[in-house]
Amino acid sequence: MKLHSLSISGIITLDLHSLNNEGTEGNTMMTRMVEIVDVSGKNYTVNAISGDMFKHIQAEHLFMEAKENNLPLCDGCKNFDANRICADESFTKRKDFKDTTKDSEILSEAIKKCIIDDSEGIMITSEIGGVKRSISRKSAIEFGWVIGCPTNTKTETYFHAKYVPEGRGKGSGEGENLGQNIFHRPASSGQYAVVVNVDLFKVGRNDITLDYVIDVNDRKLRIKSLLKSVLNTFVKPTGALRNTQLPHILDFSGVISTSLSTLPAPILSGLNPDYIQEIKKIATSLNKTSGNSPINIIDFNGLGAFSEKMSDIINKVEPYGG
Repeated sequence: MKLHSLSISGIITLDLHSLNNEGTEGNTMMTRMVEIVDVSGKNYTVNAISGDMFKHIQAEHLFMEAKENNLPLCDGCKNFDANRICADESFTKRKDFKDTTKDSEILSEAIKKCIIDDSEGIMITSEIGGVKRSISRKSAIEFGWVIGCPTNTKTETYFHAKYVPEGRGKGSGEGENLGQNIFHRPASSGQYAVVVNVDLFKVGRNDITLDYVIDVNDRKLRIKSLLKSVLNTFVKPTGALRNTQLPHILDFSGVISTSLSTLPAPILSGLNPDYIQEIKKIATSLNKTSGNSPINIIDFNGLGAFSEKMSDIINKVEPYGG
């Protein structure tokens, strides 16, 4: 099954989580809230988890997959450094890189050297070959905000106090963390709309030359690990305050769209109550434009079913093109 792209549209139910926050005001932690518009045009303010947070979760799972399966990582990514290959002096100071070395050649070497830089996207801004570079590498995976459904998502703030065994001493002053402190911590519960797009054809492909710079077997290993990291993102969504507010995951339902051609795997937000039917209509329409019906829609109802469907895709997937 040579997949060109894959997308996920669904609703995940999370209770009592605090995965994404904006900081504190006084002794109160502020949770992330966003403004949205529903299909009728009505405005709402709802709790949300940023796509940056979920991308970080997925990248961490990909990092662990790479370590476990001995897939290539640059020195920066070996330490899960946010600067990634720009922090790898064995790459940025390579003696065979000259001022005449093309950006496309440097990008090809970066792709070969690291699965995370290949899959997650990067801006290479280091001085390489005596020249300050600005080389863009687009991500193969895209996460939208994980947005609370307006009628089914609530956020409350709860009172906490730090336990002090020697008694209830005076609270700490600014910049300290001593004595008995009181603070207010948020927890959100509800149903959240999820949208994810994975352009599998981009793995191992140079964005400048549009050539694949690693062989088919290596691309296959990277694609499988990338898809496993997506699956693991929903099995274990990491983030803030998990030490005492580990999210209760109740359910994950929706559809996985796959495409065997350059026709896009359709995606639609679960904020639309008819999103599954709409995605299926889109798939039917797109398939009518092609003779071999490249778009496939896979329903799942529950995290267990999602795991089964993703595992089946992971076991069968082959690299597209190249």
